[in-house]
Amino acid sequence: MYERSTEKGSVWVTMKRSTLKGKAQLRKMENKGQEVEHRCLVRASNGKKNISTSVSLKEYTKFQASYATVLKAHMHALKKRERKDKKKAADAEKAIETAPKKQKKASSKKSSGSKS
Repeated sequence: MYERSTEKGSVWVTMKRSTLKGKAQLRKMENKGQEVEHRCLVRASNGKKNISTSVSLKEYTKFQASYATVLKAHMHALKKRERKDKKKAADAEKAIETAPKKQKKASSKKSSGSKS
């Protein structure tokens, strides 16, 4: 997905803690005293194609390391953002705040008759 969007496009990745079971099943397991295994649900989308996977807690650190290498390999296509100078930006904000506010004048209606 990253390879296809190197020139143009975006990829959105979300990570979320999940049990992959319904609320009713979770309540039953808690009532019986069983431990609920939490997993990490990882979803990725480029707007057209969606993929998802579930990662257990034991495999999470390995997955995170692998994911980091993939990200580093595909970061070369990013463009550096142009940043404003902090001093210039602060001066511009002050100028906007201190500028006198213009009030709109009530528009006067002109008669359609002509003067001679």
